[in-house]
Amino acid sequence: MTVRVDPALLPEIKKYGAFDVDACFNCGNCTAVCPLSEGDATFPRRIIRYAQVGMKDELLSSKELWTCYACGQCSETCPRQAEPSEFMAASRRYATAEYDRTRLGRFLFLQPLLGTIFAVVLAVFLGLFMYVMRSGPAPEGETAYFEWIPAHLIHDMGIIVMVLVFIAGLAGVLTMMSKVGPASGIGWRNLMNREGIKAIGSALWSSLAIESLGQKRYRQDCENDEAVLAWYRRPWVLHAATMLGFLGLLLATILNYGLDIFGIKETGEPVPIWYPVRLLGTVAGFVMMYGASMLMIRRWRKEGRTVRYSFTSDWMFLWLLWIAGLTGFIIELALYLPDPVWWGYALFLVHVAVAMELVLLVPFTKFAHAIYRPVSLFFGSLGKSGKGTSS
Repeated sequence: MTVRVDPALLPEIKKYGAFDVDACFNCGNCTAVCPLSEGDATFPRRIIRYAQVGMKDELLSSKELWTCYACGQCSETCPRQAEPSEFMAASRRYATAEYDRTRLGRFLFLQPLLGTIFAVVLAVFLGLFMYVMRSGPAPEGETAYFEWIPAHLIHDMGIIVMVLVFIAGLAGVLTMMSKVGPASGIGWRNLMNREGIKAIGSALWSSLAIESLGQKRYRQDCENDEAVLAWYRRPWVLHAATMLGFLGLLLATILNYGLDIFGIKETGEPVPIWYPVRLLGTVAGFVMMYGASMLMIRRWRKEGRTVRYSFTSDWMFLWLLWIAGLTGFIIELALYLPDPVWWGYALFLVHVAVAMELVLLVPFTKFAHAIYRPVSLFFGSLGKSGKGTSS
């Protein structure tokens, strides 16, 4: 079989943060200590070798690239200080940019200053657009955010954002699947039977429920010396809190919109804190804020091997999460004040603009892991079952 070699691959990956990988002489120590290396999953050694010899297609089609949780054990024990863990992170940034058909991901990763300016300008644009389209002066005598900025306008903008994200995300996933599927030996025709469908269902359950949401391998295999931390400070707990909190808020928003469509509750209508949708949003918001805040503190203090290095793309996502969460709670508190306050309406604009931007940038930033990792885990689980492998 012919293998195409791209001599520019390693220099390209270095742009995404793999600055020490030249020191690697492929001794295999990283694979020996990796708790997730098993069978043919000889990473990160194999991934590094792909980059060194320019095997771009093989690197982008490797499911192991996404099953790494960056525990840092390989970097801690590397005799050449080649930082294989950081190389894996840089390769994931590179792969995210390569799967993205719009090239926006590449721009955000490789142009941190311009990317930050772009993010700020995008949020300002969304906020100004809503302000221009407002219904008029803020209502007097009561705090009514969704009368000042019509609920239907926010709903329509939200739908447009979700459609754009779905299209961009789907394009990236299909690109990834076109590479990872064949490389994993998956023959889809072999799955078009009763046993194959059962195998697909089992792989979906394993990749989505057990690994992505339950983070089984992250909890059991990748904690190493950080297992001595209190449970509420462990990396997997913080990542789970951030991800589940974000998904909970997104679900609460979708449910709230659904209640409006069916005439059960209008958007913005005051309801008690124990009202199911509001309770879900409140709890999810607290969980997300806790996770994002603790992750930011860990990165700032460089607490642990997993956060030894940080890049603009890491900080951008966390800051957007944190701003969206904080402004959301402040505008909720403003509802309980005896008189309307102007800053409540100003923060409402900031909150909605940042929340929409946060969702809009999912396929192009670090949060793309939440898309690509489950796909990788799915192929890994399906390959282990042996049901869909080509003969």
